[in-house]
Amino acid sequence: MSWIAGFLILIIKLGAVLFCLLLLAAYLVWVERKFLARLQIRHGPNRAGKFGLLQPIADTVKMLTKEDTVPEGADRTIFLLAPAVVAITALMMFAVVPWGGDATLWGKKVPLVITDLNVGLLYVFALSSLAVYGVALGGWASNSKYALLGGIRGAAQMISYELSLGLSLVPVVMLAGSFSIVDIVQAQEKYPFVLVQPVAFLTFIISAMAESKRIPFDLPEAENELVAGFHTEYSGMRFGLFFLGEYVHMQVLGALTAVLFLGGWRGPLLPPVVWLFIKIILVVLFMIWTRGTLPRLRYDQLMALGWKVLIPLALVNIMVTGAMVLTAADRLP
Repeated sequence: MSWIAGFLILIIKLGAVLFCLLLLAAYLVWVERKFLARLQIRHGPNRAGKFGLLQPIADTVKMLTKEDTVPEGADRTIFLLAPAVVAITALMMFAVVPWGGDATLWGKKVPLVITDLNVGLLYVFALSSLAVYGVALGGWASNSKYALLGGIRGAAQMISYELSLGLSLVPVVMLAGSFSIVDIVQAQEKYPFVLVQPVAFLTFIISAMAESKRIPFDLPEAENELVAGFHTEYSGMRFGLFFLGEYVHMQVLGALTAVLFLGGWRGPLLPPVVWLFIKIILVVLFMIWTRGTLPRLRYDQLMALGWKVLIPLALVNIMVTGAMVLTAADRLP
């Protein structure tokens, strides 16, 4: 009977995480619109419900009921599958993000993570790299020059910043001595890694914003040149899946920033889940604030920042961290 209890616990955790991710993704759209409105001295959504709180529900109903069109000449199978690739890979990344220590359920110790992989960080990078296919194939399958250019830009951008994103986390793995995200959080028991790895944190947050194609890095969707980029030809809920993938990706990147650099669920007084939620929201608000503050980069500036600045900076930080770790190991008795 123990395997039945384990299976039920897994289903409960999966359901809870999926429900929270989808609900939070819907209301992050509302938060972003209201926050940007305040930055720009306007009201934002305020018609659907009190303070516009029903606006995400209205938008969801609108997308579900809109006609789902497929352009003539498009590769129908790939065109229909591409949005699902973007959304599903974003959702699956949260499987290794811990949102607390161990809890007790039905007399059984339950880790507050869907699965604690010993290579959890590599799992995240694998899924993040697969998301490139959704963007590239969605642009290519649309049979549109604007969408194709957006897909090519998106693939080049995501591959380029994937390198700096991965390199920025090598010092974190050095300090924690593990690829398990749970072990990395445990290694921050005395202090969060952002205090000893500010360069890695800065490189990671910039690369993460570029990975999620957020302003000022939204070149694959540049509406002043490409209409809407790789999802120009999408309508209805298939466009909504691209939208969902972006906002779930924001949550995942906020959670990764929290668990890799900000101590994860650790904090005084409040429950661990609440602390993790607060840190995720703060990171997401920073990304929204950046969108409302900075202008879009030119494409050559975007690529130069990744290849000429962030990657060399991350490599230098790896060498410095390696030297410090070796020096500290030599001092041990």
